[in-house]
Amino acid sequence: MNAESVKQETQASLVAPARMIALGSAALMEGFELIGFETFSDPAPQMLEDLFQELLRKQQAALVVIERSLAAHPGRHLLRAQREGGRIVITEIPEIHLSGGYHSRVESLVQSILGVSALEGQE
Repeated sequence: MNAESVKQETQASLVAPARMIALGSAALMEGFELIGFETFSDPAPQMLEDLFQELLRKQQAALVVIERSLAAHPGRHLLRAQREGGRIVITEIPEIHLSGGYHSRVESLVQSILGVSALEGQE
């Protein structure tokens, strides 16, 4: 190994890997746990606030999947994380019993720009 390789490897090891976090009902969290997410089943509002405060304070990178009902009344740290973007990527998912009719904000945005047929399957 040359000096530049050692330097790059050292810098890469200093960057903590992003956390993958899922928040929601116990039934929904089972699947996320199977694919390696850190899961929090039926978290209380204060637990959500504590988690987002920790992520912000420690400047941790994270992918956070949150059940829509939990994000409906966000606390100040969740709002801050949503506003800041960047290190903490937050995506809302529907409750397990509502998933069939769910349409994400991104889907609505794409359709408003490219038209309703933009997301239809290619045959």
